[in-house]
Amino acid sequence: VQLQASGGGLVQAGGSLRLSCVASRRIYSSYLVGWFRQAPGKEREFVAAIRWGTQIRYYEDSVRGRFTISRDSAENTVYLQMNSLEPDDAAVYYCVAGTLYGTTPKAYDYWGQGTLVTVSS
Repeated sequence: VQLQASGGGLVQAGGSLRLSCVASRRIYSSYLVGWFRQAPGKEREFVAAIRWGTQIRYYEDSVRGRFTISRDSAENTVYLQMNSLEPDDAAVYYCVAGTLYGTTPKAYDYWGQGTLVTVSS
């Protein structure tokens, strides 16, 4: 499956952005679709994921309560609503998909191109 991410941009601290990730084909119910991010000089880190069929959600602790992941099965699209953005949230955000839950990059088989989020203080 190919993943196309969009929605990044420049926002002030405290602001909001919504990222979108469109899949090239129907997502199977057993799949997880989610997001990683990578800031300059840092390792790629897990942000959030959603199990397609059950809609069980997983979040990294630093974004829990501020970010919400959701999916639209009719559009094969996953969204990441990011509120109360902080300078530490600035990174390239990558859409991912796979069958096994994990917080490491190797857990996911499919990666989209990144979308850049910049947060000004």
